[in-house]
Amino acid sequence: MIDPGVLEDLRQVESELDARWSEDRIEPSLDRIRALLDLLADPQTAYPVVQVAGTNGKTSVTRMVDALMTALGVRTGRFTSPHLQLVTERISLDNAPIDPARYVEVYRDVEPYLAMVDNAGDIRLSKFEVLTAMAFAAFADTPVDVAVVETGMGGGWDATTAADARIAVITPIGLDHVDRLGPDLVSIAREKAGIIKPGSIALLAEQDTEAAKVLLERATEVDATVARQGLEFGVLRRDVAVGGQVLRLQGLGGVYDEVFLPLHGAHQAANAALALAAVEAFFGAGAQKQLDVDAIRHGFASVTTPGRLERVRMAPSVFVDAAHNPDGAKALAAALDEEFGFRKLVGVVAVLSDKDAEGILTPLEPVLSEVVVTTNSSQRAMDPDRLAEIATDVFGDERVTVAAGLVDAIERAVALAEESDDPSETMSGVGVIATGSVVTAGEVRALFGKEPA
Repeated sequence: MIDPGVLEDLRQVESELDARWSEDRIEPSLDRIRALLDLLADPQTAYPVVQVAGTNGKTSVTRMVDALMTALGVRTGRFTSPHLQLVTERISLDNAPIDPARYVEVYRDVEPYLAMVDNAGDIRLSKFEVLTAMAFAAFADTPVDVAVVETGMGGGWDATTAADARIAVITPIGLDHVDRLGPDLVSIAREKAGIIKPGSIALLAEQDTEAAKVLLERATEVDATVARQGLEFGVLRRDVAVGGQVLRLQGLGGVYDEVFLPLHGAHQAANAALALAAVEAFFGAGAQKQLDVDAIRHGFASVTTPGRLERVRMAPSVFVDAAHNPDGAKALAAALDEEFGFRKLVGVVAVLSDKDAEGILTPLEPVLSEVVVTTNSSQRAMDPDRLAEIATDVFGDERVTVAAGLVDAIERAVALAEESDDPSETMSGVGVIATGSVVTAGEVRALFGKEPA
């Protein structure tokens, strides 16, 4: 439990940060973050940086890289976004969220410099820019041996790119944030390719042909070394296991077998291969050098990714997943279909109004018996009646229920999952999956008493 006084201080800091531009409002530029970091004596230069960009899987890959680095004895700083429940999740030290009191302290240390940058231009620092600077400052003060940093949105102009990343990791690129990143894969890939810096090492997940071409052109332009999933590294085998999967991975430095990953889905296996290659690249692993296999096994076995096909209740099973775009929903649907033998699965879906609700619902339709549509606490949340209209087009009238809020939605979904025409049937094989937004996943985690992680 957080001390009440510290919690109040944390709320005050969040109130001050929330008075700035929110993270869905941007003015593409690195000028403001660079000016702030300059005033802070450039903390981002005090350690090597591994930067992760892409459309889906960024947070999972970032957390995997952190876990592997920790298992190999390296002191880490980790920056991810958005958070599920508490903002301190975003800044981690030694693979654990920053202490709330330390978070407040870091903000107060940075605070005197904010007005200097705010007053120097027409646009004040955004909340995300301040959080990024706080993370870099906290990492330098610790100090860490490496920072593993997830971009917030895009790549080239994302605030995290003010750090000169030695290792650039790009997860699969898809259509998301098209109003800010561009209307097609080429535009989006071009923006995300901006994290590939001169002389760096770029680890690329398997990509659509158009996106791959853009990334390779950028790497050639800046003379970066490239390793590609499916060619230089990848997943050789995956077997479903209790609580996750067992992998055989082809790394840059050889084969790593009997790797237990406590996460579900082929997409997480692919994320694991990408994370392993990034860590190998950081340590210079290659044909003549393999990392400690036992340490790698230990690192992967310790991975946690809250809100990513995470079970929060048993009997009936309730899962949460932060899928918030069509590609994320496809990966979720595939994992549910391949790894769980649900006789009946009910969805609870709440999405943000600027997201492709139909694109999220359509891949889920084959694996869900029914869906309960609702809303979450975000000001950007889609009205549940509007979401119900979209869901009805996908599922039909009889499979769609509307609930005013998440508490009611979960209760209705559990009741629907437990309904049966045969009273002799048990609750085995029935479940609920809550998804559609990071906000939805975080709020459902909290409803079931899960602590921020």
